[in-house]
Amino acid sequence: MTVPTDKPIQNSVLVGIQLPQVSNEEFASSMQELSRLVKTLGYNVVGQVVQKRGSDRNAMVLGAGKLKELAQWTGGTGEVTSLVVRKLSKAAVKWEADNAAETSSEKLEEIDETEELPSEVKESAHVVIVDTDLSPSQIRNLESATGVTVLDRTGVIIEIFSRHAKTKAARLQVEIARLTYVAPRLRETGGGKDRGGGIGGKGAGESALELDKRKIRDRIKELKTELAAIGDQHQIRRNHRDQEISVALVGYTNAGKSSLMRAMTGSEVLVADKLFATLDTTVRPLYPESRPKILLSDTVGFIKKLPHDLVASFKSTLDEALNASLLLFVVDASDSSFRSQLAVTKSVIGEVGAKEIPNLLILNKRDQLSNDEQVALSAEFPDAVMISTRNNDDLKKLRDNILSYFEDDMLDEDLFVPYATSGIIGEVRAKVRVLSESYDAAGVTLKIRSSPKFLAQIKKKLEKVTGG
Repeated sequence: MTVPTDKPIQNSVLVGIQLPQVSNEEFASSMQELSRLVKTLGYNVVGQVVQKRGSDRNAMVLGAGKLKELAQWTGGTGEVTSLVVRKLSKAAVKWEADNAAETSSEKLEEIDETEELPSEVKESAHVVIVDTDLSPSQIRNLESATGVTVLDRTGVIIEIFSRHAKTKAARLQVEIARLTYVAPRLRETGGGKDRGGGIGGKGAGESALELDKRKIRDRIKELKTELAAIGDQHQIRRNHRDQEISVALVGYTNAGKSSLMRAMTGSEVLVADKLFATLDTTVRPLYPESRPKILLSDTVGFIKKLPHDLVASFKSTLDEALNASLLLFVVDASDSSFRSQLAVTKSVIGEVGAKEIPNLLILNKRDQLSNDEQVALSAEFPDAVMISTRNNDDLKKLRDNILSYFEDDMLDEDLFVPYATSGIIGEVRAKVRVLSESYDAAGVTLKIRSSPKFLAQIKKKLEKVTGG
């Protein structure tokens, strides 16, 4: 199911099935999102075929009329060729002949109930992309009717992930998800013939398909073992950061998390107007650096209908959110569908067990809203922070919000440090805010603002050094 990358840009036609429980607005939003996914993958979108259906589990996916409409875009026949040639009895041949007229009539009625076929197809499509998950037989039927490659939504997302993964952990995670996706979609290419069983084989032997599936299972097991080792390394790093405050940016893909990360930390983080531009977790301190130090982490973006295998595969990435002290839910406030996107984000956060972590809503891209829209959103989300990453005042306001959130639980206390233990002063300066300091003959008195946890730790260390 891997999409070729060494060919010229190809044209695609999108297929959408609107189910009864899906509103027109939700359906339009999903199709727009699919179009962006496809463009991120590098295809041109030349058209789309949509149909209201009671289910998307039908063998043909589309009705007969819409299938022919789709075939006009691809140059296909619009008919599904049977993979099995049946030898019919005389009685069966007679029965099919008697019912041929009735079947044709039903097909014509189905065509009449659909919209008119496109009068002119300006550009032909080389691939069909469907906005739902397809079974192997559905893919096979659509490819037979259209004569071109067919991809479903999950296949597109996994392909994008595979292209954007940079670190070893991300590549392993994507490969596990890809193999999990591919395994049930493997097709028998050896005519179902057995290969010799031999030692450890199954009786007369395994078919080529069974052997390929077993290889995939073994490969997934190897990848998970390798990923677990990397996950242990990541956990060690997280444990080293355990004494520091961490804030995780979470949200829908392309909501502006990476732009915010770059603006708040001064780091060179990839910023691109593409879906899933960021797959690897980046951790940087707030800049200018605060006291106590606050670490900001950027996480992989979410999307509707995100394959569960990908959620599971990226759990180690999302663990940054699970270990955070505060979550910033970043949304693109200029996108009319941001409310449903926020619901998706919260759902995925719940899946990884981070539902109870305190959070703050960030309404991003304020500069793309009118004054009236900003006033309405402020009334709807009074506790949210509305920003534009291009506005320094907005960034300062967000920074102040983050600092004040953590300072609410902090204590102000005087800490006396004898000159003989002056090495501790460096640790104090690095981890807490020093409000004032005064010196006498015996040592320095620091008025600090600190979390109760660190304050208890530093007092214990002072008592141990001074013997007090």
